[in-house]
Amino acid sequence: MTGESYLPVVVLLIAAAAFAVAPLALAWAWAKFFSPRKPGPEKNAIYECGLEAKGGAMPFHPGYILYAIVFLIFDVESIFVLPFAVSYAGLGVKECLAMLVFLLLLIEGLVWACSKRALTWV
Repeated sequence: MTGESYLPVVVLLIAAAAFAVAPLALAWAWAKFFSPRKPGPEKNAIYECGLEAKGGAMPFHPGYILYAIVFLIFDVESIFVLPFAVSYAGLGVKECLAMLVFLLLLIEGLVWACSKRALTWV
């Protein structure tokens, strides 16, 4: 191995670092030289959705996060069903049983989420 064989790797590493740092440097320069400086109580006030916040930030409801997590779990898991559906004709009994177990576990998770009332908006 010679030093010349690593030259493309070094060039790509430098390009990758520049690709990551350049937008940050440009954003900093834009904020430093072109953004107006208007500090004050109105500019620093908390503002959410067109309404003035009373107290700190808006109240956090963890039910929304739980709902999103349940959605993502079932959304991602449903992607695993697609290859099975596409190749169903060429699969054997073992593969069909494995998919049946997978679907039963998925349904069990849905029943558990419903029993914990994770899918209600209240």
